[in-house]
Amino acid sequence: MTRFSDQPTPLGDLLHTMANRVKKVDLSVMEEICSLWPTLVAPVIAQVCHPEFVKNQVLVISVPSGAFAQQIALEQESILQGLAVLGDRAPRSLRTIRKA
Repeated sequence: MTRFSDQPTPLGDLLHTMANRVKKVDLSVMEEICSLWPTLVAPVIAQVCHPEFVKNQVLVISVPSGAFAQQIALEQESILQGLAVLGDRAPRSLRTIRKA
């Protein structure tokens, strides 16, 4: 039986727990992906296209337009190879969503 503590839980811990429950998102892998992102794509792409979350081994990337979505699709193989350093936590595919 777990006892509750009178000590407050750090906000970061609560956010990780909630993200895992609500979206089934691993925020620690997202931190690693975001740090790798500028090394995986061209600077202009890294500035406007952003990894959002990983769900079911699919990395969702926000893009400002269809042209950038097409560029991400063209670079999918090299992006996934670069993310392979994450081992079994690495995404297996990419999906883009348009964000204004």
